[in-house]
Amino acid sequence: MRPTVILLTFNSEATLAATIESARRVSDEIFVVDSYSSDRTVELARSLGAIVVQHAFEHYGAQRNWAIDHLPISRRWQLHLDADEWMDARLAAAIQALPEEPEHAGYFIARYLRFLGRVLRHGAMSPTWHMRLFRTGLGRCENRQYDQHFLLTSGTCGKLPGEVIDDVRMPLTEWTARHNHWADSEVAELDAEATQDRLKPDARGNPAQRKRFLRAYYYRMPLFFRAFALFFYRYFFRLGFLDGTEGTIFWVLQSLWYRFLVDAKIWERRHVTTQVRMASAKPAT
Repeated sequence: MRPTVILLTFNSEATLAATIESARRVSDEIFVVDSYSSDRTVELARSLGAIVVQHAFEHYGAQRNWAIDHLPISRRWQLHLDADEWMDARLAAAIQALPEEPEHAGYFIARYLRFLGRVLRHGAMSPTWHMRLFRTGLGRCENRQYDQHFLLTSGTCGKLPGEVIDDVRMPLTEWTARHNHWADSEVAELDAEATQDRLKPDARGNPAQRKRFLRAYYYRMPLFFRAFALFFYRYFFRLGFLDGTEGTIFWVLQSLWYRFLVDAKIWERRHVTTQVRMASAKPAT
């Protein structure tokens, strides 16, 4: 199998070379969809042999579906990566070993996070599973502002050995700024009532469906309390503390600070809405 590889980029010069180098293990057709980077991302991508197309960014789901719909993809299979994700040798070999007509229409890949220079191996997020390899014409990305997954329009899913490393190199200032923005997106997504082109939560389904089921269960827990419960579960019960100082920083920021921030924004929206309703209900004097 030699799939088309599609990468999304924005100011990604620090990590893009490693990503393209790993992608070239499995393909010679690599597209970079860039969101008008201001650094050397575009120049670097072209120098490494990738085909660069620029398109304004709305959210990840919209950008991935734009790529699926508009790129001149010539291969029967597609592999989607972010600009800071690279495949290990075992995963590259597993993709190369697949025939053009394999058993499944899509394949889940294990993703591990490299944070502050350390690959995190504990805490119940190691790994997360994402369907990134699928037959052309059968895969779409969820129309969500946050936590998007690819879906198959038909066919079954399998798993591949090996892993993708999500190599987060941005400074904590940028990391927290992005998560503040994603918190807004998550709150907006929780208020949305759309169900079309969405992953269906299923405790017995594929890895993405099981993750969505557990997230729905999490949201039924009391506001604010659930952030502390999640941190305790990941850091202590699922041994996140074994990832050292880097893991401690990550689990405090990701499982406690970020989840608490989302809840605070939910509370803020409800509180402000209630105040507006009460003010509008008062009789005019």
